[in-house]
Amino acid sequence: MLHAYPPAHNAGAEWAAHSLLRELAARGHEVDVLLSQPAAANNAYVLDGVSVHPYRGKGDPGPWMRGDGRAHAIVTHLENTPRASILGELNRIPVVHLLHNTFEKSKTWLVKGTPALAVYNTDWMRADVTAWWRIHRGDRPMPWGISVHPPVAVADYEAAPGDSITLINLTEEKGARVFYALAERMPRRKFLGVVGGYGQQIVRDDLPNVEIIPHTPGDRMAKDVYARTKILLAPSSYESYGRVAVEAMCSGIPVIAHPTPGLLESLGESGTFCDRNEVGAWEAAVKRLSSPKEFSKASRAAMRRASELDPAAELNTWIAAMEGVAKRGAPR
Repeated sequence: MLHAYPPAHNAGAEWAAHSLLRELAARGHEVDVLLSQPAAANNAYVLDGVSVHPYRGKGDPGPWMRGDGRAHAIVTHLENTPRASILGELNRIPVVHLLHNTFEKSKTWLVKGTPALAVYNTDWMRADVTAWWRIHRGDRPMPWGISVHPPVAVADYEAAPGDSITLINLTEEKGARVFYALAERMPRRKFLGVVGGYGQQIVRDDLPNVEIIPHTPGDRMAKDVYARTKILLAPSSYESYGRVAVEAMCSGIPVIAHPTPGLLESLGESGTFCDRNEVGAWEAAVKRLSSPKEFSKASRAAMRRASELDPAAELNTWIAAMEGVAKRGAPR
């Protein structure tokens, strides 16, 4: 039970969810996605073995709650978590929460929803929620949880790096201010801005060295974005993981990032970190990485890191946990 889904909706949370669900489908499980936003899809479709059903009305989940079509488990995230949790409790179907952030709402529904399984997208997030639980709910055990980094297959995002300095999702929170400030400071360099799948986009047309392209489906990112990118910018104020940073590293694209806990975990030692409030530091980092020697060194480090993040082992953990939930109501 999700609000929107690829390829129409291409935010990191949705692609992370799809990466998990398509793995279940690939291993022989039947996976149906029920959308809750009326505009998310007009017709039913299948993506990588996952059947996606458009929103028709509040009664959409009914066929999966009872009878021959009764679901063995409900997977949910973000805004669908409250409703999915209630339906799971009413129909005695175990519910699995996918957590993409450390916001209070997400933590609260771990208590209210009592999921059979919580799936954290990073180790730092799991540690954060554990610390929160000890303070607020120390009198009861936490839901069973696993850490599964958003799966990114190197082969899906490989491309020969291009010549632009790129920002994906032109919101204030993602760092549009830094992006445009750098373009103003370096008028001879090419900048590429990609309209995001959510948030208030800041689109400027007054800088001749900046090209803005539309929101891009995930399966087109390698060809339409990363093949044009030399350096990726990630000046996000909050990033629980930073999927686009990992996608870029698959092509050997160096990433300059604000040191959020998520980006520190995803990029590791391969990233270049600068405070988003110090534009001068970002300019210096871009200039340094533009030298052939430094770029080559950073590019190799990025590719090594992308290989280190091979999702195979964590996907096996995900499958084992989900099969346990479906068969016994518990991941073990």
